[in-house]
Amino acid sequence: MAARLPFVWGGGRLVIGSPTLLYPDECTMPIAALPEQLNLMHRLVAASGDVIRAYYRSGLAIDDKDDASPVTRADREAELAMRALIQAQRPQDGIIGEEYGEENADADWVWVLDPVDGTKSFTVGRPLFVTLIGLMYRGVPVLGGIHQPITGDLWLGGQGVSATLNGRPIHASEVAAIAQARIGTTGPEYLHAARSVFDGLASLCRYPIYGGDGFLYAQVASGWLELVIEEGLKLHDFAALAPVVNAAGGRMTDWQGEALNRHSSGRVIAAANAALHAAVLPRLAVL
Repeated sequence: MAARLPFVWGGGRLVIGSPTLLYPDECTMPIAALPEQLNLMHRLVAASGDVIRAYYRSGLAIDDKDDASPVTRADREAELAMRALIQAQRPQDGIIGEEYGEENADADWVWVLDPVDGTKSFTVGRPLFVTLIGLMYRGVPVLGGIHQPITGDLWLGGQGVSATLNGRPIHASEVAAIAQARIGTTGPEYLHAARSVFDGLASLCRYPIYGGDGFLYAQVASGWLELVIEEGLKLHDFAALAPVVNAAGGRMTDWQGEALNRHSSGRVIAAANAALHAAVLPRLAVL
């Protein structure tokens, strides 16, 4: 039986036996399980990527979901391919997917799948979409994969798993001053409560960028972008992102500075480092 040990995020490594936990519910994680699940992560990346590439720039039909967001056969078939692999290799694990909902979602280990994050970009042939594969332990995101199927870029990171891009170590930017930071969001039209805060920061920062969905957070982890502010995200939008950003030395939380978990509201900030996070957070915490 795998040992179950207390864990806490500590500077990009797993800190065993720490007296203070930064994650909810005093959760413990069976450390020995991660190699198997990392192997499965790579299989999920390969399977979903094969599906998505086959449909890219193919002129496939676009459907509208109940919330008016677009969805295609690529979204649906990629998620089904990932679900089949999880059910075959780790049937005891739960699954929460954007397209097909929850299955065994109360399990200790739950995979959170967003097959095409940025479907609008996908449908217009722009490779700024990503596949998001998150793994939660008892409701806490502990491992994330961000995959761009067209370029083949894969960001990985999490508890006890160093942040990498295509297998090479990465680290978030050390820029701590707002005036030197680059800030991004998917689109200002999606910011309701935080629009004025974002606009104010954009005027102070080096420059803003727009578009990219989950790709923005990969940019933070790689050191190419310093700040992302968004709201209205769902679990499948952020479960894969926070482990990667945090593993790269960044800090991704909700607007109150709390670690993200299954029940988080979807109001998030991703900052390149703790100092920049602390400088920006008070502007959001009052909203």
